[in-house]
Amino acid sequence: MFKTLLLAAAASVTLSGCLIIAADGGERTVVTTSSSAAAYSAPAPTTAWYQAAVADTRRPAEEVARDALRHPVEMLAFIDLARGNRIADIRPGAGYFTRLFSSVVGPTGQVYAFVPNRTAVRENGAADALVASYGNVSRVNGDLDTMTFDQPLDVVFMSQEYHDFHIPGFGVDVAKMNRAVYAALKPGGQFVVIDHQGAAGTGNSQVSTLHRIEGDFLRREIEAAGFIFEGESRAVANAADDHSLNVFDDAIRGRTDQFVYRFRKPD
Repeated sequence: MFKTLLLAAAASVTLSGCLIIAADGGERTVVTTSSSAAAYSAPAPTTAWYQAAVADTRRPAEEVARDALRHPVEMLAFIDLARGNRIADIRPGAGYFTRLFSSVVGPTGQVYAFVPNRTAVRENGAADALVASYGNVSRVNGDLDTMTFDQPLDVVFMSQEYHDFHIPGFGVDVAKMNRAVYAALKPGGQFVVIDHQGAAGTGNSQVSTLHRIEGDFLRREIEAAGFIFEGESRAVANAADDHSLNVFDDAIRGRTDQFVYRFRKPD
C-alpha cells in the first residue's frame, strides 16, 4: 500500500518552502523546510486512484516490469494529479506515464501527448495508439519552444527529455520552451521534470555525451522563466550512481540517479 505522506518541520533547517520525498527502508516521507509542523495526507480517493492506475490491466507487461524502478505511485502523488486535471506529457514515447495519467484524470480530464515536430515522423504512431486506446488522450504536434494547447493546463510533465532539448540537433531554444510551458499553464499550475543527474558543475555540457544534466543548472533555467521551485522527490534517486556513465550503459541503464523537480506558476 502507498504510505501516508507526512509533512513535518525540522528546526535545524533554515530554508523554507522546499519539499523532499526521501526513500528509506521503503518508506516515503515528505520533509519540509518550513518552521511550522503540520500533518498532511493525500485524500484517500486520490491515493486509490493512483493505485488503480498502476493496477490497470491495459498496461503492457514490459511497462509493469519497470514499476519497481520508476515508483509510479510516488510519482503520481508527488505531482498530486487529480480527477479532471489537464496534463501535457511532453514527448511521451511508448506512453508509460501517459497511460497512468489517463487513468487518474478520468473521463472529465484530458491528457495531451505532445510530440515535437522534429521527431513526429517516428513518434506519432505510438501517440496515435495511445489516443486509440484511451478516450481522454489526444495527440498534439508543435515546436517545443512555441508549444500551445487548446485550454490552460494543470500540469506539464517531462520525463528524461529535458536534457535532450539542449542537444543542438533538436534546434530548441530552451529558454523560450520554458516560457511556452509557463504560458500554457493556468495560474498555480505545475511543471514537473524528471531527468538524469549530472555531476556537480557540469551544467548542460554532458547532454550529448552522457545524456545527463546537472539538476541545479536545470532548476536555474526553469526559475528564470518565472517558475517557483516547489519541491523535489528522491523516489528515483540512486546514490550508487557516480554520474560518470552514459545513461544507456548497461552498468547503469534504468538505475541512474534521477532528480524529480516540481515547479509552480505563481497564482
